[in-house]
Amino acid sequence: MAEKTATLTLVACTSCGKPISPGAEATKFLCPNCGEILIRRCGKCRKFGRPYKCPKCGFIGP
Repeated sequence: MAEKTATLTLVACTSCGKPISPGAEATKFLCPNCGEILIRRCGKCRKFGRPYKCPKCGFIGP
């Protein structure tokens, strides 16, 4: 019988593109402009106020 291995897929920060690990001080919210895309931001980008851009509508903000 073959063993099954679990695969963990990490989501990327919308601002810097780096993977966000589980339990990290990150946030997620819908784009304030179009409300259709889930924006995810890592703790560092939140702390330093780095901008993010919605891939659907082009909204830029922190």
